[in-house]
Amino acid sequence: MKHAILCLQISLFLSSFSYSMQAQYSSIFSFGDSYTDTGNKVILFGPTTPGLLINKPPYGMTFFGHPTGRLSDGRLVIDFIAQALGLPLLPPSLSKNQSFKQGANFAVAGATALKTSTSPAAFYPQAAVGSAKPPPNNVSLSDELGWFDAMKPSLCGSPQACKEFFGKALFVVGELGWNDYGVMLKLINDGATAIVVSGISPMGCAPGNLVMLASQNGADYEPDTGCLKGLNDLSKAHNAQLSQALTALGGRYPGTRITYADLYAPVIAFAAAPARFGFDGAEGALRDCCGGGGGKYNFNLSAACGMPGVAACANPSAYVNWDGVHLTEAAYHLVADGWLRGPYARPPILGA
Repeated sequence: MKHAILCLQISLFLSSFSYSMQAQYSSIFSFGDSYTDTGNKVILFGPTTPGLLINKPPYGMTFFGHPTGRLSDGRLVIDFIAQALGLPLLPPSLSKNQSFKQGANFAVAGATALKTSTSPAAFYPQAAVGSAKPPPNNVSLSDELGWFDAMKPSLCGSPQACKEFFGKALFVVGELGWNDYGVMLKLINDGATAIVVSGISPMGCAPGNLVMLASQNGADYEPDTGCLKGLNDLSKAHNAQLSQALTALGGRYPGTRITYADLYAPVIAFAAAPARFGFDGAEGALRDCCGGGGGKYNFNLSAACGMPGVAACANPSAYVNWDGVHLTEAAYHLVADGWLRGPYARPPILGA
C-alpha cells in the first residue's frame, strides 16, 4: 500500500513538473534561416518558382508525409521545442488566415544576418500579410524583424500590453551567424524575458562542403571526424565570440534569460561517434540521405534532393545529414533534446 501511494505521489509530481514546464511559455517567436524555416520560403517564392526543390518530395517524407517548406525529412529543432512546451507547431509568419497568438515563425531559408539588397520601407507591413514581393536578392534578419513589428498590433494593443504578452513568450533566433547587440536589445525592449540564440554548426562536416571544398591534403581533415578542419575552426571561432557576447549581454540585463544554444557540439559528436547516437556507423555521419551524388558523401548539385529521379535513403533516421546541408529529423530531435534539457544549451530551455 505504501509503495502504491509513493508511486502515485511520484506520478503526480512528474505530471505537475511537466505541466509547469509546458505552462512556462504561452507562445514562441522564431527568427532564422533554412534550419528554422517552416514554410515562409515557399510562401514567398513558390508561386513564381515552380522548380523550388524544397517544395517537392521527398522533403517532409518522415513526419508530415509531404513537403511543408522545411528543409528536412520531417520536423526541425523549433518543432520539437514547441511540442515540448505543449504548444502547436509554429505557423510561418506569412501564412494567411492564421492566428499567431501562440507564436509565429519568421525564419526564411536563405536569410542572411545582413541586408544585401534594398527594399522599400513599405515592404515590411505589406509582407506581413503576404501582399508584397520579397527583396529581389535575399531576405535578411531586418526583414524578419520588420514582419514581427507589423504583426504586433494583432497580438497586443499597447506598448505595455505587448511587454506583458512578450514577457511570457520564448524567442528563438536561429543560426544566422550574428551577435548584434542591437537586435537583442530590440527584443528585450519589446518585452522579451527569454531568448535562445543558436550558434552555427560545424561547417566542415556538411557533405556539400566536403565535396565542393575537397582537399588532396589529408592534414586538412580532422582525424576523429573526417570533417574539414579549417571550416570547423571558423565555426568554433564564431561560436566562441557569440557565446561571450551573449554572456556579457545577460550580465547587463539580468531580468532576461539569454540562452546560448550550441549547434556545433552535438553535430561534431554525431560525426565522431555516429553509432553511439543511433546513426549508421559506416556512412550515417557524413553521407547525406537525399541526393544523387553517389560516392562517399552522396552530394552533387546536379542531382540534388528534390530533383526528378533523386531519391532519399530508405531510413533517414540512420543519417545525420538530409540533403548535404541540413539535418534529418532524427538529428534535429537529438539537438532539440540537448537544448531543452542540456547539455547543449547554457542554460537549458527547461532549466530552473
